[in-house]
Amino acid sequence: MSLLRSVSNGFTNVWRRYASNSGCTIYSLSSGHVKCGVSVIRVSGPQTKQALRAIVNNMEYEPKQRQAYLKSFYHPANKDMIDKGLLLWFPGPASFTGEDACEFQVHGSLAVIAAMLDALGQLPGLRPAQPGEFTKRAFFGGKLDLTEVEGLADLIHAETEAQRKQALLQSTGALARLYDSWRKRLIRCAAHLEAYIDFAEEEQIETGVILQLTRELEAVKREIRVHLNDQRQGELLRDGVRTVIIGAPNVGKSSLLNLLCQRSVSIVTEKAGTTRDIIETTHNFGGYPVIFADTAGLRKHTTDSIEVEGMARAKQCLGQSDLILLLTDARDLLAVKNNEDLARHIESYLQQLDIPLELCQGKRLQLVANKTDLLTAEQQQQLGQLANVLTLSCVNSENLPQFLGSLEQMLQQLCGTPQAEHPRITHMRYRQQLERCIEHIEIFLLDYRPDVYPDMAIAAQKLRNAVRCIERITGHVSCEDILDVVFKDFCIGK
Repeated sequence: MSLLRSVSNGFTNVWRRYASNSGCTIYSLSSGHVKCGVSVIRVSGPQTKQALRAIVNNMEYEPKQRQAYLKSFYHPANKDMIDKGLLLWFPGPASFTGEDACEFQVHGSLAVIAAMLDALGQLPGLRPAQPGEFTKRAFFGGKLDLTEVEGLADLIHAETEAQRKQALLQSTGALARLYDSWRKRLIRCAAHLEAYIDFAEEEQIETGVILQLTRELEAVKREIRVHLNDQRQGELLRDGVRTVIIGAPNVGKSSLLNLLCQRSVSIVTEKAGTTRDIIETTHNFGGYPVIFADTAGLRKHTTDSIEVEGMARAKQCLGQSDLILLLTDARDLLAVKNNEDLARHIESYLQQLDIPLELCQGKRLQLVANKTDLLTAEQQQQLGQLANVLTLSCVNSENLPQFLGSLEQMLQQLCGTPQAEHPRITHMRYRQQLERCIEHIEIFLLDYRPDVYPDMAIAAQKLRNAVRCIERITGHVSCEDILDVVFKDFCIGK
């Protein structure tokens, strides 16, 4: 079976299995489940027009598409008026799902919403929508690919401006266009190879076709490698930058967290070792999501079993972090004269905290000198001359604006700036499939030797596998296990 035919049949079979189970018309509240001025109830499926007519109590009603009508809505069982609101009709395929669809915009009273949903439930052929089912129908209807679906989910859950921008770019096809271009180029290479296998001798196809094919594969491989070499910026922006505050006992870790959050998150006392467990809180800094973690003070020797457990959890949190704020007492840095001394001091301080250096590798580490209020003006000036040290006083908020500005710059460097021209990987499964795609391309390039004439049919299978990796990202092939994961996080009504 040819590559194109197998791809087409794979997706068609998935669609047929889904379509056989989705003949019903679905309905749900698409706006928030709270009291509000206006609530939107969405209907989609083959019985949408009949449902629309039943609700407006006019079985001959013919609304114009994509126009808003002020109508009275009735319960089909007893003809009682439920509410008066706006009606919009979207005939397929020019709708979100690709099916006939409509929206009822009613007052956001819980009683009105309940009555409208009950009215729709009384109609034959209608049932409540499952979580994400409207978007799933849009996917199977060819309106969205899986990257756009996941971008839409991210847009719904976006909490910061940078997250919104990235999710919007993905939901409108920035990643889809990039991955589809690679998919088409790989399919073209596979098709040329199969043509060479089937017709080379009879049609006298030139061997230069194979040379051109390998050059194209090398180009695709390089582009995918560049895409993968993104320092996980898209994933950090989507999931949040895990920022751990570590240091010796009583250096002000909890005070720093409270200062950053502008509220009392952690308990602060003069007694060292107040914090024993991990205290996490999520915040928006300059449009970037940050997950701060306050940890227990670290030191080598202690006989307190609870403190030992707290330190173990602190190190575990450190291993899972993206950004490390290494907090120290500003007075301990007065002996540091230059950057070489500073590097040795940081290494010595980490050893004092019993933190292996390899635990900090691959992470952004920032030294923060707290308690500058205990320094003289001359000592503060001396400390300010050290590069890569942020100074701060959690007592009087001295240098807080400078600290926040530096923190925002670090977050921007870690997360980057969303751009349509350079869309970034936002999910681990994208990265895994792209890495596998490169592996299959490399296996093909390694196995194919024109001078020894290997089994070309086996080599062609490597290209088919490379195409499949891209298609498992976008959803062009059967991937029901992935679909279950993607759609389970959608809310009902979307």
